[in-house]
Amino acid sequence: MKIGLISDTHIPESMPELWPHVYEQFHDVECILHGGDIHHISVIDRLNEIAPVYAARGNGDDGSGGRAVLADDPRLKDAWLVEYNGFKIGLTHYIPMPESPPHLTVPRWIDKLFPENRPDVLVYGDTHVEQIDVFDGVLCVNPGSPTFPHNLTLQFGTIGFLHLDGDRPRAEIHQLNEGGVEPFDWENSRRPW
Repeated sequence: MKIGLISDTHIPESMPELWPHVYEQFHDVECILHGGDIHHISVIDRLNEIAPVYAARGNGDDGSGGRAVLADDPRLKDAWLVEYNGFKIGLTHYIPMPESPPHLTVPRWIDKLFPENRPDVLVYGDTHVEQIDVFDGVLCVNPGSPTFPHNLTLQFGTIGFLHLDGDRPRAEIHQLNEGGVEPFDWENSRRPW
C-alpha cells in the first residue's frame, strides 16, 4: 500500500497550481495526506480527483498574513488519526522541530495530539524541510514543500511516499525536477540541523 505525502503547497501564493509532476507521481496512491499550508481548497479538490485526501489545517490556512481563511471542509482538520493496512497514521501541520527540551519535544507533542491512541506514523509540515526520523518508536515524516523548499523562492521541491507493506511502515522523499522526480539525495541535502 502506498500513500502520497505533501505539505506547504502555498497555492496560489507560490504559483497558480501545483507542478503537474505531483499529480503524475500520485497516480497510484491509496490516499493523499497534506500536511497543511494549503492556502486554497482547489489544491485539495484536484488531489481528491486522484485519491481520497486528508489535510491538516496549517497556520497559513487560518487567515494570518492577510490570506483567506480556508472554509470548513470535511477533508480538513487540525489533526487526523487514520488507519490504513493496520497502521495508525497521525497528520498535523506543526510539531516542535527542532525540539526545545524538556517541554517541546516530539514525543510529548504526539502525546498531546493523540492522547488516547498513539500513531505508528506522524506526517507533518510547517518547516518546508524534508525529514524522516523516528521518535519514541513513531516514524515522523515531513515531505517538505513542492513549491517553496527550505522556505526559499519558487523552485522544484519535494513530495513523499509512505509504504505500508510488511510489518513496519517505510517512508521516502522524492525531489521534483523538470523530468519528474528522483529519490532525494540525503547526502547532499541542505538540512538546517
